[in-house]
Amino acid sequence: MYANLATRPQFNSASGENANGGLHGLREVLAPAMQALTIESRDLLQGQKAIEIMHNGSVYRLQNTKLGKLILTK
Repeated sequence: MYANLATRPQFNSASGENANGGLHGLREVLAPAMQALTIESRDLLQGQKAIEIMHNGSVYRLQNTKLGKLILTK
């Protein structure tokens, strides 16, 4: 594919950007808008072992296991 490694596009694994591309700095501009809302699982579960979540007309079950893992099932 790239016979000459010097012409191969450089990839910045830390930022996920192509260092040779024109999108340099785009991540910094979009990052605040792309951040997910963070909610503690204890705030969702409120002391319960499981809760039901309605999403697009379907019921999902979020369950806390004995080992402290979360399982989401439909």
